[in-house]
Amino acid sequence: MKILEDKSLKTTPIDTLGEFALIDHLTKDIKLENSSTILGIGDDASVIDKGDKYSLLSTDLLIEGVHFNLAYSPLMHLGYKSVAVNVSDICAMNGCAKQITVGLAVSNRFTIEALEELYEGIKLACKHYGVDLVGGDTSSSTSGLMISITVLGEVEKDIITYRSGAKINDLVVCTGDLGAAYLGLQLLNRENEIFKDNPTIQPDLGGNDYILKRQLKPEASVKYIKILKELNIIPTSMIDISDGLSSEALHISKASSVGLTIHEDKIPIDHTVMNLSAEFKINPIVCALNGGEDYELLFTVNQQHYDKLKKDPDFTIIGFVNDQSQGNNFIATDGSSHQLTAQGWDPIKK
Repeated sequence: MKILEDKSLKTTPIDTLGEFALIDHLTKDIKLENSSTILGIGDDASVIDKGDKYSLLSTDLLIEGVHFNLAYSPLMHLGYKSVAVNVSDICAMNGCAKQITVGLAVSNRFTIEALEELYEGIKLACKHYGVDLVGGDTSSSTSGLMISITVLGEVEKDIITYRSGAKINDLVVCTGDLGAAYLGLQLLNRENEIFKDNPTIQPDLGGNDYILKRQLKPEASVKYIKILKELNIIPTSMIDISDGLSSEALHISKASSVGLTIHEDKIPIDHTVMNLSAEFKINPIVCALNGGEDYELLFTVNQQHYDKLKKDPDFTIIGFVNDQSQGNNFIATDGSSHQLTAQGWDPIKK
């Protein structure tokens, strides 16, 4: 008699897929049942119809030992950052954050005073972004600190921006500058390793305030959303740069069924990144493409907005949208063309 195969005995390590492939795998069969749910999984935030406007909903986790190291992450900065990265997701939908809830899991090594410091950062960010803290949950943990924040925002129906709207010949634009957060992390890791080997040596962090701030206390791109409204520009697609420029470009490419071409010499890099990357012997463009945690915005717009964007120093035109058949391309400074690939940090994949 043939013995039936027991599928329950099959085991597949999650790191064979990576974060985004795992999400796709687990959610591929999910069907939306409520007519008010306009968009579920697949963008920076879900979209819910609330009448005259859309509500936006997103959740992010920050886990000790995975997303942050308390050896060099001040709790107040960590609290602020946990709010900012969630507000950034709402910005990526061209919306405005309104409320958050905070979930904490803490081990018994944390004191009340330590959690008060964490919450000071959370409250400071709420005040800065005009967001209300309206609830949450707290539990114990056997392995350190975990912060889960859910953000609720809103956006006018006629200006909401998804990842999926990029059109051929659109301009590819990013805000601010890229790569600083990644270098800030490298600097902190280096000094932490030196300190562990010899605690009498004090960390050498002088002259790197900008890079450290970009890593420890990033800001959501709220001001750029306001500027776009003032310029009367509605992006055709948009995403926040949390996992590196290349990864986010590929997300837009996939969602919009187009290709993107990015020029190396157009990518905005701050001079402090140039200087420190030379010290670390890292190509600053690699920091921008694959580093992540910059929380700038990457978006596409119709070419009719070229003159407006070119005059504004907040925005840099770094490429254009091409047909999907032409692929995703990175044009190096020497004119050579390379396939754009995502090599940024993945919390799931080895």
